[in-house]
Amino acid sequence: YMVFPSKSVVYKVPPSLSSNEAVLIEPLSCSVHGVERGSVSHEDVVVVSGAGAIGLGMIAAAKSRKPARLIALDCVESRLELARKCGADVVLNPRNEDVVETVKKMTSGYGCDVYLEATGNPVSVSQGLQMVRKRGRFVEFSVFQDAVTVDWTVIGDTKELDILGAHCSGEKGYEMATSLLQTGAVPADDIVTHTLPLGDVVSGIGMVSNAADSGSVKVALDPFA
Repeated sequence: YMVFPSKSVVYKVPPSLSSNEAVLIEPLSCSVHGVERGSVSHEDVVVVSGAGAIGLGMIAAAKSRKPARLIALDCVESRLELARKCGADVVLNPRNEDVVETVKKMTSGYGCDVYLEATGNPVSVSQGLQMVRKRGRFVEFSVFQDAVTVDWTVIGDTKELDILGAHCSGEKGYEMATSLLQTGAVPADDIVTHTLPLGDVVSGIGMVSNAADSGSVKVALDPFA
């Protein structure tokens, strides 16, 4: 059992959810909040940059809003396959093509309406500023190791962009994430790629830190294993 302070907000995991689905409630709540910040609607062309656990959740959450087109970007082909399972209409690998040019061609030269940044890579930031249309919405969710430098003229004088930050789950993120998982829209068994005993927590952190080698997306710890 766990003891919480009296003012804690505690959410009960519905018995209908599997352990892998329950593991995703917290990261998915963050994803849902990011999509909320972007005010995604049915008329929007939405780009999610990064198909890790947060980005895949953003794809599933954005898909539930029925956007005009949902595009996923990642440099790992296996993650792009997961992005399709989460609802992406189009998947693009920046290592294989000029994704800015491709998205502009898809949108008659305008660019996407909403760009959700979930990579933590500075290249994705400048890429998104080029890709999003004038008066578009750029949502930044990532945490960066170093400071990121971009041309702020693009944000103001050139495009009049809305730059929106997103952090954690927002006000209703947990409830919305739980509801989304209950619909079966999130392929939890594919996103949770590894489950380790609690004693292997350091190994799990290493797998996440070296995801390119380990092939991990979401690593879970099972205290009962």
